[in-house]
Amino acid sequence: MIRRYELTDEEWEKLQVLLPSGRMGRPREDDRRVLNGIVWKIRSGAAWRDIPARYGSWQSIYTRFRRWALNGTFTRMLQALQANADARGDLDWLVAVDSTIVRAHQHAAGAKKGGPGADSPSDHALGRSRGGLTRPGSGRPGV
Repeated sequence: MIRRYELTDEEWEKLQVLLPSGRMGRPREDDRRVLNGIVWKIRSGAAWRDIPARYGSWQSIYTRFRRWALNGTFTRMLQALQANADARGDLDWLVAVDSTIVRAHQHAAGAKKGGPGADSPSDHALGRSRGGLTRPGSGRPGV
């Protein structure tokens, strides 16, 4: 029985080949069970400790999530799934962004050690406009 937030067999077949292979040593938790636990946590918004026991130890799930996030597994999975969907013609890459103004909070211009521009490229400055502090290239010229 598929529960809420769990991967279907079709979804699992697509994702299974994208996961890193197991390591030597201690037996691993089942990848599908762990991935279902990660999906449950993300979709429900619950704390890691509140992951139901049917997915395994929350510490194991968190450790695998952290490892996969740091080593780029999730990024590779997303890119592979997008490439497959794009090849089938299932994606429409049309994007519209309205950037007439991008407001910056007054504290966004806070001082850094080393003075202004210390590790910051020249296009990362804030400017003054009629709308307040804005980023350059935000569509509204500074006054």
